[in-house]
Amino acid sequence: MKRLIDLIGSIALIVMLVIPMIILFVLIRKKIGSPVLFKQVRPGLKGKPFMMIKFRTMTDECGPDGKLLPDADRLLPFGQFLRSSSLDELPEIWNVLRGEMSLVGPRPLLMEYLPLYSPEQARRHEVRPGITGWAQVNGRNAISWTDKFALDVWYVDNLSMWLDIRILWLTVRKVLIRDGISAEGEATMPAFMGSGHLNREDKQ
Repeated sequence: MKRLIDLIGSIALIVMLVIPMIILFVLIRKKIGSPVLFKQVRPGLKGKPFMMIKFRTMTDECGPDGKLLPDADRLLPFGQFLRSSSLDELPEIWNVLRGEMSLVGPRPLLMEYLPLYSPEQARRHEVRPGITGWAQVNGRNAISWTDKFALDVWYVDNLSMWLDIRILWLTVRKVLIRDGISAEGEATMPAFMGSGHLNREDKQ
């Protein structure tokens, strides 16, 4: 049932948003540059890798050492707008159509985080990752990794159609008020250092 809703929903969204997405494509190429799409391998259901697609929000500017500058230095005002409005997530509808993601589920994080999860945290991969999720409507990037993973696992344990509908409704509200866009003092979210690191932070 969830996959059927994802399939119908993704097709409907593509039809409705095709013109706005073309406009965004042109604007991003003009204001940020090419490539317009940001592609990165992320873990999906059961941790299986897939290529996630988003609109680009950062430049590829490097420092004198040839390494990428920090996120805050590469995140232009237009890119910040795309993130705060969640418009950068729109191409992920294609991932939903392909069955790699769901409209609702834990957000797909980085592949290098996989060996850092505790067994409980790793349960977030028991369902397909989503464009939005329970953690996103309960703090987004403004909450700690500990809380985020706890919310993801809670979603896995309480999965239902009505919960997905509630999350989609709350997502619209969150996007409109632009709440929880980034962690305090960060352009986006600090890197996850592992469950052991979280435990040491909780004791301090």
